[in-house]
Amino acid sequence: MEQTEKSKVYAENGLLEKIKLCLSKKPLLSPTERKKFDHDFAISTSFHGIHNIVQNRSKIRKVLWLVVVLGSVSLVTWQIYSRLLNYFTWPTTTSIEVQYVEKMEFPAVTFCNLNRFQTDAVAKFGVIFFLWHIVSEVLHLRKITANSTGSTEATDFAASHQNFSIAEFIRNKGFYLDNSTLLDCDFFGKPCSPKDFGHVFTEYGNCFTFNHGETIQAKRKVSVSGRGLSLLFSVNQETFTDNPALGFVDAGIIFAIHSPKTVPQFDGLGLLSPVGMHTRVTIRQVKTVHQEYPWGECNPNIKLQNFSNYSTSGCLKECKAQHIKKQCGCVPFLLPGNGIECDLQKYFNCVSPVLDHIELKELCTVGTHNSSCPVSCEETEYPATISYSSFPSQKALKYLSKKLNQSRKYIRENLVKIEINYSDLNYKITQQQKAVSVPELLADLGGQLGLFCGASLITIIEIIEYLFTNFYWICIFFLLKIPEMTQWTPPPQNHLGNKNRIEEC
Repeated sequence: MEQTEKSKVYAENGLLEKIKLCLSKKPLLSPTERKKFDHDFAISTSFHGIHNIVQNRSKIRKVLWLVVVLGSVSLVTWQIYSRLLNYFTWPTTTSIEVQYVEKMEFPAVTFCNLNRFQTDAVAKFGVIFFLWHIVSEVLHLRKITANSTGSTEATDFAASHQNFSIAEFIRNKGFYLDNSTLLDCDFFGKPCSPKDFGHVFTEYGNCFTFNHGETIQAKRKVSVSGRGLSLLFSVNQETFTDNPALGFVDAGIIFAIHSPKTVPQFDGLGLLSPVGMHTRVTIRQVKTVHQEYPWGECNPNIKLQNFSNYSTSGCLKECKAQHIKKQCGCVPFLLPGNGIECDLQKYFNCVSPVLDHIELKELCTVGTHNSSCPVSCEETEYPATISYSSFPSQKALKYLSKKLNQSRKYIRENLVKIEINYSDLNYKITQQQKAVSVPELLADLGGQLGLFCGASLITIIEIIEYLFTNFYWICIFFLLKIPEMTQWTPPPQNHLGNKNRIEEC
């Protein structure tokens, strides 16, 4: 260890000696030469005002120009500081632009029956109301509890039916779409059928999406405003039912309008169409572009495993699914991901505590750049204007009663008419933009330097060169002259005085 430390000291001393040897070859300027160098820089620099201080013989003028230069430097320093401070607050502006086009992509529309279950099926399994209520809580990140008399019955059912698949039960015994529930379908003058709808599970059970990304219709673009999708549903209240105790007291169709590339979201965004009504929906397309961090909150680097396009709702579902799969070894069928489907017993024993833990620890958060699911960099929304009219009229009631071979009461209590169309063939782009870009910042700083000091990038290089040269001379002075000046020499000894002191002793 001692030899290593000594070698390091010798190496450092050797390097220092080499530097001293190199610098010793450079002559140290005299004070006169230093003064001449400073004078030449002052009269030749492109920094305005300095040569007026040096060349003026009048002391009053020198003082005045000194005040002017110092004042200009102070102002430009303040201006540059304020510009940099403003830039690093990452300001943004929002621009709104309306684009008129000849053809537009028609959105996807997901339809669900407010009466989610077949009446004859739930007559045998009345507990299914509570089971589905419990299972669907995973979509809203709420702890799975049922504060009702059915909770004990649901727990006992889950314990005694371990192989029971609620997903298969809902798929087979929930709302279905066929010629008896979809009585008429028209898309821009061309007939459509239940085959044009894709099945999807939501909190409303079996739902069906028109113009889904996997269907042929998704590639179709519309070229006429005022016309669109026209549907006639029969909710068949006698065939389908729900539990009023859980808040399902309405009859009709709930639907969500969304991009074909994203999953439907009903929480706060679902539109209702009651029975005996004609619902006319006029939509517009609005695209929103968010800036990435630090100007905005979006993160373009986040990719979803189960969705081709990023969305906040899809990200939240994947986040919850990953935590549940890691802790429970299974995935709820309402959430995306590959894995074993969670049985009912695991919903009570494992999924419930995990959901509670996710909410308590805020493991799946939304909004900011550092959150689990920040806002998407680009999203498409379809704001809707809804109007209603009574359906059908007296003459239409007779016509439909004869055509469908159903009573007038049945038609009033079960039929739902929905029309969805564009108001205009244009879309609005709301874009978040950087208020100050790097070129704009440089141009602003250059303008301030030129306005107050007449300086430019070349002027800054001149000043850097001047300071570097002075620093170089200071280094030579400290490395060569200071050690020589401070070197101590012992004073000559007085031998005679020492002898006298010895003799005296």
